[in-house]
Amino acid sequence: MKTFHCGGCSNLVFFENVTCERCQALLGYVYDISQICAFEPAEGNLLRSLNAGAQDKLYKQCQNYAVEGVCNGMIPATSEDMLCESCKLTRTTPCLETPNNRLYWARLEVAKRRVLYTLAALGLPHVAREADPEFGLQFDFLEDVGEERVMTGHDNGFITMNIAEADDAHREKTRSLMGEPYRTLLGHFRHEIGHYYFDRLIAGTRWQAPFRERFGDERVDYGEALKAHYDKGPQEGWEQDYVSAYAAMHPWEDWAETWAHYLHIVDTVDTAAACGLALKPGTAAEPTLTDQTPVEDASFQSLMNRWFPLTYVLNCLNRSLGVPDGYPFALSPVVVDKLRFVHEVVSAGPQAALPDR
Repeated sequence: MKTFHCGGCSNLVFFENVTCERCQALLGYVYDISQICAFEPAEGNLLRSLNAGAQDKLYKQCQNYAVEGVCNGMIPATSEDMLCESCKLTRTTPCLETPNNRLYWARLEVAKRRVLYTLAALGLPHVAREADPEFGLQFDFLEDVGEERVMTGHDNGFITMNIAEADDAHREKTRSLMGEPYRTLLGHFRHEIGHYYFDRLIAGTRWQAPFRERFGDERVDYGEALKAHYDKGPQEGWEQDYVSAYAAMHPWEDWAETWAHYLHIVDTVDTAAACGLALKPGTAAEPTLTDQTPVEDASFQSLMNRWFPLTYVLNCLNRSLGVPDGYPFALSPVVVDKLRFVHEVVSAGPQAALPDR
Protein backbone atom coordinates (compact mmCIF):
# COMPACT_ATOMS: atom_id res chain seq x y z
CA MET A 1 0.00 0.00 0.00
CA LYS A 2 1.36 3.40 -1.01
CA THR A 3 1.01 6.49 1.14
CA PHE A 4 -1.66 9.07 0.29
CA HIS A 5 -2.00 12.83 0.81
CA CYS A 6 -4.92 15.20 0.69
CA GLY A 7 -4.97 17.16 -2.58
CA GLY A 8 -6.25 20.20 -0.72
CA CYS A 9 -3.75 20.59 2.12
CA SER A 10 -1.16 17.77 1.60
CA ASN A 11 -2.09 16.20 4.94
CA LEU A 12 -1.32 12.49 5.28
CA VAL A 13 -4.51 10.47 4.74
CA PHE A 14 -5.27 6.77 4.75
CA PHE A 15 -6.90 4.23 2.47
CA GLU A 16 -10.10 3.98 4.51
CA ASN A 17 -10.57 7.74 5.15
CA VAL A 18 -13.58 9.70 3.92
CA THR A 19 -12.64 13.13 5.33
CA CYS A 20 -9.34 14.96 5.71
CA GLU A 21 -8.84 15.65 9.41
CA ARG A 22 -6.99 18.91 8.70
CA CYS A 23 -9.04 20.71 6.02
CA GLN A 24 -12.24 18.62 6.18
CA ALA A 25 -12.18 17.95 2.42
CA LEU A 26 -14.21 14.97 1.24
CA LEU A 27 -11.94 12.04 0.33
CA GLY A 28 -12.52 9.14 -2.02
CA TYR A 29 -10.67 6.39 -3.82
CA VAL A 30 -10.13 6.90 -7.55
CA TYR A 31 -9.58 3.56 -9.28
CA ASP A 32 -7.99 4.71 -12.52
CA ILE A 33 -5.02 6.25 -10.66
CA SER A 34 -5.13 4.05 -7.51
CA GLN A 35 -5.19 7.04 -5.18
CA ILE A 36 -7.15 8.52 -2.33
CA CYS A 37 -8.09 11.99 -3.61
CA ALA A 38 -9.61 15.10 -2.07
CA PHE A 39 -12.69 16.66 -3.67
CA GLU A 40 -14.55 19.95 -3.74
CA PRO A 41 -18.20 20.44 -4.75
CA ALA A 42 -18.91 20.99 -8.44
CA GLU A 43 -22.12 21.41 -10.42
CA GLY A 44 -25.09 19.33 -9.32
CA ASN A 45 -24.01 16.40 -7.15
CA LEU A 46 -20.66 16.07 -8.86
CA LEU A 47 -17.26 16.48 -7.21
CA ARG A 48 -14.02 17.91 -8.58
CA SER A 49 -10.74 16.16 -7.75
CA LEU A 50 -7.95 18.23 -6.23
CA ASN A 51 -5.21 15.61 -6.54
CA ALA A 52 -2.53 15.43 -9.23
CA GLY A 53 -3.29 12.71 -11.74
CA ALA A 54 -7.00 13.46 -11.60
CA GLN A 55 -6.94 17.21 -10.95
CA ASP A 56 -10.09 19.07 -12.04
CA LYS A 57 -11.73 15.85 -13.25
CA LEU A 58 -15.35 15.32 -12.18
CA TYR A 59 -16.54 12.33 -10.18
CA LYS A 60 -19.56 11.07 -8.29
CA GLN A 61 -19.72 8.97 -5.16
CA CYS A 62 -20.42 5.25 -5.28
CA GLN A 63 -23.99 4.69 -4.08
CA ASN A 64 -22.65 2.60 -1.21
CA TYR A 65 -20.59 5.65 -0.24
CA ALA A 66 -23.23 8.35 -0.63
CA VAL A 67 -26.21 6.36 0.69
CA GLU A 68 -24.96 3.44 2.77
CA GLY A 69 -21.71 4.82 4.19
CA VAL A 70 -19.79 1.55 3.75
CA CYS A 71 -17.49 2.57 0.89
CA ASN A 72 -15.28 5.46 -0.21
CA GLY A 73 -15.13 4.69 -3.93
CA MET A 74 -15.51 7.34 -6.63
CA ILE A 75 -16.88 6.94 -10.16
CA PRO A 76 -16.11 9.12 -13.21
CA ALA A 77 -18.95 11.60 -13.76
CA THR A 78 -19.49 10.35 -17.31
CA SER A 79 -20.04 6.74 -16.20
CA GLU A 80 -23.54 5.29 -16.02
CA ASP A 81 -22.47 3.04 -13.14
CA MET A 82 -23.93 3.65 -9.69
CA LEU A 83 -21.46 1.38 -7.91
CA CYS A 84 -17.65 1.59 -7.84
CA GLU A 85 -15.34 -1.13 -9.18
CA SER A 86 -15.27 -2.90 -5.82
CA CYS A 87 -18.96 -2.67 -4.91
CA LYS A 88 -19.97 -3.99 -8.35
CA LEU A 89 -18.45 -7.31 -7.26
CA THR A 90 -20.77 -7.67 -4.25
CA ARG A 91 -24.06 -9.39 -5.06
CA THR A 92 -25.45 -10.09 -1.59
CA THR A 93 -25.14 -7.76 1.39
CA PRO A 94 -26.12 -8.36 5.04
CA CYS A 95 -29.55 -7.45 6.42
CA LEU A 96 -29.07 -3.94 7.77
CA GLU A 97 -31.93 -4.28 10.25
CA THR A 98 -29.72 -6.58 12.32
CA PRO A 99 -27.55 -4.69 14.85
CA ASN A 100 -23.86 -4.38 13.84
CA ASN A 101 -24.44 -5.71 10.31
CA ARG A 102 -23.69 -2.33 8.72
CA LEU A 103 -20.39 -2.25 10.62
CA TYR A 104 -19.57 -5.79 9.49
CA TRP A 105 -20.47 -4.94 5.90
CA ALA A 106 -18.20 -1.89 5.99
CA ARG A 107 -15.32 -3.99 7.35
CA LEU A 108 -15.85 -6.59 4.62
CA GLU A 109 -15.82 -3.93 1.92
CA VAL A 110 -12.60 -2.36 3.28
CA ALA A 111 -10.84 -5.73 3.26
CA LYS A 112 -12.09 -6.43 -0.27
CA ARG A 113 -10.91 -3.04 -1.52
CA ARG A 114 -7.46 -3.65 -0.03
CA VAL A 115 -7.17 -6.96 -1.86
CA LEU A 116 -8.30 -5.37 -5.13
CA TYR A 117 -5.73 -2.60 -4.65
CA THR A 118 -2.93 -5.17 -4.41
CA LEU A 119 -4.22 -7.16 -7.38
CA ALA A 120 -4.28 -4.00 -9.48
CA ALA A 121 -0.70 -3.20 -8.45
CA LEU A 122 0.32 -6.70 -9.55
CA GLY A 123 -1.45 -6.36 -12.91
CA LEU A 124 -4.04 -9.03 -12.12
CA PRO A 125 -7.40 -8.11 -13.68
CA HIS A 126 -10.83 -8.94 -12.35
CA VAL A 127 -14.27 -8.44 -13.79
CA ALA A 128 -17.71 -8.60 -12.19
CA ARG A 129 -19.79 -11.72 -12.72
CA GLU A 130 -22.52 -9.60 -14.22
CA ALA A 131 -20.17 -8.48 -16.99
CA ASP A 132 -18.61 -11.94 -17.51
CA PRO A 133 -21.04 -14.74 -16.49
CA GLU A 134 -18.44 -17.43 -17.19
CA PHE A 135 -15.25 -16.10 -15.59
CA GLY A 136 -16.36 -13.09 -13.55
CA LEU A 137 -15.90 -12.62 -9.82
CA GLN A 138 -18.70 -12.21 -7.29
CA PHE A 139 -19.00 -11.90 -3.51
CA ASP A 140 -21.89 -12.88 -1.26
CA PHE A 141 -21.77 -11.59 2.32
CA LEU A 142 -24.08 -13.88 4.30
CA GLU A 143 -24.94 -14.53 7.94
CA ASP A 144 -25.94 -17.61 9.90
CA VAL A 145 -29.69 -18.07 10.23
CA GLY A 146 -30.82 -20.31 13.07
CA GLU A 147 -28.99 -23.62 12.81
CA GLU A 148 -28.00 -22.97 9.21
CA ARG A 149 -24.31 -22.09 9.08
CA VAL A 150 -22.68 -20.12 6.27
CA MET A 151 -19.39 -21.56 5.08
CA THR A 152 -16.78 -19.12 3.83
CA GLY A 153 -15.40 -20.43 0.56
CA HIS A 154 -14.96 -20.20 -3.21
CA ASP A 155 -16.83 -21.94 -6.01
CA ASN A 156 -15.94 -21.10 -9.62
CA GLY A 157 -15.69 -17.35 -9.12
CA PHE A 158 -18.37 -17.11 -6.43
CA ILE A 159 -16.85 -16.18 -3.07
CA THR A 160 -19.02 -16.47 0.02
CA MET A 161 -17.98 -14.75 3.23
CA ASN A 162 -19.66 -15.35 6.58
CA ILE A 163 -20.09 -11.86 8.00
CA ALA A 164 -19.29 -13.24 11.47
CA GLU A 165 -15.65 -13.10 10.38
CA ALA A 166 -15.97 -9.30 10.62
CA ASP A 167 -16.78 -9.65 14.33
CA ASP A 168 -13.43 -9.41 16.10
CA ALA A 169 -14.56 -11.39 19.16
CA HIS A 170 -16.08 -14.21 17.09
CA ARG A 171 -13.05 -14.42 14.83
CA GLU A 172 -10.61 -14.56 17.74
CA LYS A 173 -12.68 -17.24 19.47
CA THR A 174 -12.71 -19.28 16.26
CA ARG A 175 -8.97 -18.80 15.82
CA SER A 176 -8.32 -20.05 19.35
CA LEU A 177 -10.67 -23.05 19.04
CA MET A 178 -9.03 -24.11 15.78
CA GLY A 179 -5.50 -23.62 17.09
CA GLU A 180 -4.59 -21.15 14.36
CA PRO A 181 -1.70 -18.69 14.87
CA TYR A 182 -3.32 -16.13 12.57
CA ARG A 183 -6.87 -15.36 11.43
CA THR A 184 -7.87 -12.00 9.92
CA LEU A 185 -10.62 -10.73 7.66
CA LEU A 186 -8.06 -9.55 5.10
CA GLY A 187 -6.41 -12.97 5.24
CA HIS A 188 -9.74 -14.63 4.38
CA PHE A 189 -10.13 -12.46 1.30
CA ARG A 190 -6.58 -13.12 0.17
CA HIS A 191 -7.04 -16.87 0.62
CA GLU A 192 -10.37 -17.10 -1.23
CA ILE A 193 -9.22 -14.89 -4.09
CA GLY A 194 -6.30 -17.30 -4.40
CA HIS A 195 -8.74 -20.07 -5.33
CA TYR A 196 -10.22 -17.79 -8.00
CA TYR A 197 -6.79 -17.13 -9.52
CA PHE A 198 -5.92 -20.82 -9.45
CA ASP A 199 -8.79 -21.30 -11.90
CA ARG A 200 -7.74 -18.27 -13.96
CA LEU A 201 -3.96 -18.75 -14.02
CA ILE A 202 -3.13 -22.41 -13.28
CA ALA A 203 -5.90 -24.84 -14.22
CA GLY A 204 -5.52 -26.05 -17.80
CA THR A 205 -2.47 -23.87 -18.53
CA ARG A 206 1.24 -24.41 -18.99
CA TRP A 207 1.62 -23.76 -15.24
CA GLN A 208 -0.35 -26.87 -14.28
CA ALA A 209 2.52 -29.36 -14.52
CA PRO A 210 5.02 -27.27 -12.50
CA PHE A 211 2.22 -26.58 -10.00
CA ARG A 212 1.73 -30.30 -9.42
CA GLU A 213 5.46 -30.78 -8.95
CA ARG A 214 5.42 -28.35 -6.02
CA PHE A 215 1.92 -28.54 -4.55
CA GLY A 216 0.75 -32.02 -5.53
CA ASP A 217 -2.06 -33.29 -7.73
CA GLU A 218 -5.21 -31.21 -7.20
CA ARG A 219 -7.32 -34.07 -8.61
CA VAL A 220 -7.06 -35.84 -5.25
CA ASP A 221 -10.57 -36.10 -3.76
CA TYR A 222 -11.17 -32.85 -1.89
CA GLY A 223 -13.99 -34.15 0.31
CA GLU A 224 -11.91 -37.07 1.57
CA ALA A 225 -8.91 -34.81 2.17
CA LEU A 226 -11.07 -32.37 4.15
CA LYS A 227 -12.54 -35.15 6.30
CA ALA A 228 -9.11 -36.62 6.97
CA HIS A 229 -7.77 -33.19 7.96
CA TYR A 230 -10.47 -32.61 10.57
CA ASP A 231 -10.58 -36.22 11.77
CA LYS A 232 -6.83 -36.80 12.09
CA GLY A 233 -5.27 -33.34 11.96
CA PRO A 234 -2.34 -32.32 9.75
CA GLN A 235 0.41 -34.79 9.02
CA GLU A 236 3.37 -34.81 11.38
CA GLY A 237 6.15 -32.48 10.28
CA TRP A 238 3.89 -30.40 8.04
CA GLU A 239 5.98 -27.32 8.91
CA GLN A 240 8.73 -28.50 6.57
CA ASP A 241 6.54 -28.43 3.46
CA TYR A 242 3.61 -26.09 4.11
CA VAL A 243 3.07 -22.50 5.18
CA SER A 244 0.25 -23.51 7.53
CA ALA A 245 -1.39 -26.65 8.88
CA TYR A 246 -4.45 -26.01 6.73
CA ALA A 247 -2.26 -25.85 3.62
CA ALA A 248 -1.32 -29.50 4.22
CA MET A 249 -4.94 -30.55 3.70
CA HIS A 250 -5.10 -30.48 -0.13
CA PRO A 251 -3.10 -28.95 -3.04
CA TRP A 252 -5.88 -26.40 -3.64
CA GLU A 253 -5.60 -25.18 -0.06
CA ASP A 254 -1.82 -25.25 -0.22
CA TRP A 255 -1.98 -22.93 -3.25
CA ALA A 256 -4.56 -20.61 -1.64
CA GLU A 257 -2.60 -20.35 1.61
CA THR A 258 0.68 -19.76 -0.22
CA TRP A 259 -1.01 -17.18 -2.48
CA ALA A 260 -2.40 -15.38 0.58
CA HIS A 261 1.05 -15.24 2.15
CA TYR A 262 2.51 -13.91 -1.08
CA LEU A 263 -0.01 -11.05 -0.94
CA HIS A 264 0.86 -10.53 2.74
CA ILE A 265 4.49 -10.16 1.73
CA VAL A 266 3.93 -7.89 -1.26
CA ASP A 267 1.54 -5.54 0.51
CA THR A 268 3.60 -5.25 3.71
CA VAL A 269 6.89 -4.73 1.87
CA ASP A 270 5.20 -2.14 -0.34
CA THR A 271 3.84 -0.29 2.71
CA ALA A 272 7.23 -0.33 4.42
CA ALA A 273 8.94 1.06 1.32
CA ALA A 274 6.27 3.76 0.86
CA CYS A 275 6.78 4.83 4.48
CA GLY A 276 10.56 4.95 3.99
CA LEU A 277 11.20 2.24 6.56
CA ALA A 278 14.84 1.18 6.75
CA LEU A 279 16.84 -0.86 9.26
CA LYS A 280 20.40 0.33 9.77
CA PRO A 281 21.65 -1.31 12.99
CA GLY A 282 24.93 -0.45 14.60
CA THR A 283 26.30 -3.97 14.35
CA ALA A 284 26.54 -6.46 11.50
CA ALA A 285 24.85 -9.10 13.66
CA GLU A 286 21.46 -7.38 13.33
CA PRO A 287 19.15 -7.60 10.27
CA THR A 288 19.39 -4.71 7.82
CA LEU A 289 16.81 -3.33 5.41
CA THR A 290 17.78 -0.69 2.86
CA ASP A 291 16.26 -1.91 -0.43
CA GLN A 292 13.44 0.44 -1.49
CA THR A 293 12.65 -1.09 -4.90
CA PRO A 294 8.92 -0.75 -5.69
CA VAL A 295 7.28 -4.16 -5.34
CA GLU A 296 5.94 -4.04 -8.89
CA ASP A 297 9.57 -3.93 -10.09
CA ALA A 298 11.13 -6.14 -7.41
CA SER A 299 12.60 -9.57 -8.01
CA PHE A 300 11.51 -12.43 -5.80
CA GLN A 301 14.89 -12.40 -4.08
CA SER A 302 14.47 -8.70 -3.32
CA LEU A 303 11.11 -9.41 -1.68
CA MET A 304 12.51 -12.24 0.42
CA ASN A 305 15.62 -10.31 1.40
CA ARG A 306 13.34 -7.60 2.79
CA TRP A 307 10.66 -9.85 4.23
CA PHE A 308 12.78 -11.58 6.84
CA PRO A 309 14.20 -8.42 8.48
CA LEU A 310 10.80 -6.75 8.16
CA THR A 311 8.99 -9.53 10.02
CA TYR A 312 11.77 -9.53 12.61
CA VAL A 313 11.21 -5.87 13.47
CA LEU A 314 7.42 -6.16 13.10
CA ASN A 315 7.23 -9.00 15.61
CA CYS A 316 9.66 -7.26 17.98
CA LEU A 317 7.54 -4.09 17.91
CA ASN A 318 4.37 -6.08 18.55
CA ARG A 319 5.94 -7.82 21.53
CA SER A 320 6.95 -4.44 22.93
CA LEU A 321 3.28 -3.44 22.72
CA GLY A 322 2.17 -6.66 24.36
CA VAL A 323 0.26 -7.96 21.33
CA PRO A 324 0.73 -11.19 19.33
CA ASP A 325 3.33 -11.42 16.58
CA GLY A 326 2.22 -9.72 13.39
CA TYR A 327 3.60 -12.60 11.32
CA PRO A 328 3.75 -15.78 13.42
CA PHE A 329 5.14 -18.05 10.70
CA ALA A 330 8.50 -19.58 9.78
CA LEU A 331 9.08 -20.13 6.06
CA SER A 332 10.94 -23.34 5.21
CA PRO A 333 12.97 -23.66 1.99
CA VAL A 334 10.15 -25.71 0.44
CA VAL A 335 7.60 -23.00 1.25
CA VAL A 336 9.91 -20.31 -0.12
CA ASP A 337 10.13 -22.27 -3.38
CA LYS A 338 6.32 -22.36 -3.55
CA LEU A 339 6.21 -18.62 -2.96
CA ARG A 340 8.74 -18.20 -5.76
CA PHE A 341 6.42 -20.14 -8.05
CA VAL A 342 3.52 -17.83 -7.16
CA HIS A 343 5.76 -14.85 -7.91
CA GLU A 344 6.69 -16.32 -11.31
CA VAL A 345 3.04 -16.91 -12.20
CA VAL A 346 2.04 -13.39 -11.12
CA SER A 347 5.01 -11.78 -12.87
CA ALA A 348 4.25 -13.59 -16.13
CA GLY A 349 0.72 -12.18 -16.01
CA PRO A 350 -2.60 -13.53 -17.29
CA GLN A 351 -1.39 -13.45 -20.89
CA ALA A 352 1.06 -16.24 -20.02
CA ALA A 353 -1.71 -18.54 -18.75
CA LEU A 354 -2.11 -20.28 -22.10
CA PRO A 355 -3.89 -23.64 -22.47
CA ASP A 356 -1.68 -26.64 -21.74
CA ARG A 357 -1.39 -28.48 -25.04
